[in-house]
Amino acid sequence: MRPDERTVLSLVRDQVERRPGAVAVSGHGEDLTYRRLWDLAGTLAAGLVARGVRRGDLVAVAVNPSVDLVVAFLGVLRAGAAYLPLDNRAPADRLAVILDEAAPAVVLHARDRTRWTTPLPPGLTPVTVPDEVSSQVGTVEIGPDDPAYVAYTSGSTGRPKGVVVPHRAVVRLVTDADYCPLGPDDRVASLSNPAFDATTFEVWAPLAAGGAVVAIPSPVDLVLEDWAAALGELSITAMFLTTSLFHSVARELPTAFEQLEHLVVGGEQLDAEMVRRVLGSRPPGRIVNGYGPTETTTFAAVFECSAEAMRDVARTPIGYPLQKTTLHVLDEHLRPVSAGETGELCIGGPGVALGYLGRPELTAERFVLAPAAGERIYRTGDLVRQLPGGALEVVGRRDRQVKLRGFRIELEEVEQAAAATGLVDAVFVEKVGEGPAATLVGFALPTAGGQEELPVALRARLAEVLPDYMVPARWVVLSHVPLGPTGKADRGELLALLETVSRTDGDLPIESVDDICRVWREVLRVPQVEPCDNFIDLGGNSLLAVQAAARMNEFLITSVEPAEILLAESAAELGARVRPAGAVG
Repeated sequence: MRPDERTVLSLVRDQVERRPGAVAVSGHGEDLTYRRLWDLAGTLAAGLVARGVRRGDLVAVAVNPSVDLVVAFLGVLRAGAAYLPLDNRAPADRLAVILDEAAPAVVLHARDRTRWTTPLPPGLTPVTVPDEVSSQVGTVEIGPDDPAYVAYTSGSTGRPKGVVVPHRAVVRLVTDADYCPLGPDDRVASLSNPAFDATTFEVWAPLAAGGAVVAIPSPVDLVLEDWAAALGELSITAMFLTTSLFHSVARELPTAFEQLEHLVVGGEQLDAEMVRRVLGSRPPGRIVNGYGPTETTTFAAVFECSAEAMRDVARTPIGYPLQKTTLHVLDEHLRPVSAGETGELCIGGPGVALGYLGRPELTAERFVLAPAAGERIYRTGDLVRQLPGGALEVVGRRDRQVKLRGFRIELEEVEQAAAATGLVDAVFVEKVGEGPAATLVGFALPTAGGQEELPVALRARLAEVLPDYMVPARWVVLSHVPLGPTGKADRGELLALLETVSRTDGDLPIESVDDICRVWREVLRVPQVEPCDNFIDLGGNSLLAVQAAARMNEFLITSVEPAEILLAESAAELGARVRPAGAVG
């Protein structure tokens, strides 16, 4: 088979033939060999075909990271279909919108359905991932341009958009991958939300190389020291982490990655100081900054963060093109700019997606044939410039799209959802801060006679239609909308309304609820925390809970996990359940 004819299935099938008895997938005490993975996927595929699934159809996958997730993905591909991974943390209404547009006839569930908590709309045929091998699917002919999966991202029109990714794009990502060379002895961590396209790397990169996919908890689910120990116990050699999650771990436990051969970080601007902190503290074999929109299949550019490369760097570059990928810096007319000048990053090569599901106008706008590039390219909207050494550096956005904790968010979608509640006459949403301290802040002008508890009401209403990472953690209620010289809302003046709070010294021992409040205040960077305050209501999230737990555990007899902080009704309620070091009785 010629390289340009390969599909994801052919890559995995090659490993099944070469090492049928090697472990392909591991998780929750269960191992699957390559042969058993292939046969279970074949059993699932046969069941899907029997239910009418055909080449090019979409199959929804409501499964969290696990052995079953890999069986589900491979089974869908063996049926000739494309998988649609769902987000277990998304509101039911948002999933309903996605499923209504994508219209999959079947939804796959794990054997243990209790791990999936978000209700799905009726009308979908439920199928459970098999645990026994039975009838196998026949050969289903597919090619490199057949869809492999559809990943939904935030949309600027207030409507999520589905990116259709073909087999050739995944093959480009995982073969001859110098940015993260894997082999049969590698064990790659699987911990990302399946709806996030990092899963593409986590699953198919190790399977294409004859290695193992290993489902592990996220750092937000365990005490950091326990999580780091689990990496060693599970013999993890390679891992992807979102930038914000990397920042959180690097800040609290920079030695956590020492047993890794490869650590790939991506999703947001990578803090150079955090990288240097890890490099100076028993680092992994290599750290790579990976950049790439969903529309270009996980990664399009990479930068190896060696000690030498990071020595005098103030802002971590996104680096150089991935294998078989082209990067073009173009002006608004799609003409190349001179080296060092700022332009829009446009990406070409086999990693570029087919387009947006059911959105031909948007596809034509963002996926274009550029004469200067001589190929079909994706317009990222990111503004970049070429540094003297040839690496690219992101300097901003053409639109108002932001990234938060690895998730791409169109701020207009959040604003439109808030306006649709009928609670506000005007609303503006901005991203404030960087790394794990980044958060969304909303500015709202209430309707006439508006509600006294507008922030609470807005959070509740938005939680019904948006995933948690898109709901602003903080709201500022406006008495009027400040206007700039052109008559438009002055967003700079809005941001000036926010108080700038400096971090205070966090090395004092925790002796009371007041000290828990102090730690929360430092981590959340808010002016005041009262015992009755709730961590999430103050702007907390899972990444900041990791930091808070790490600081508190230095002084507590009984360890506090990040989930306990997130679930606590208040600082006082959490304080009633823990004891400070030195406490008696």
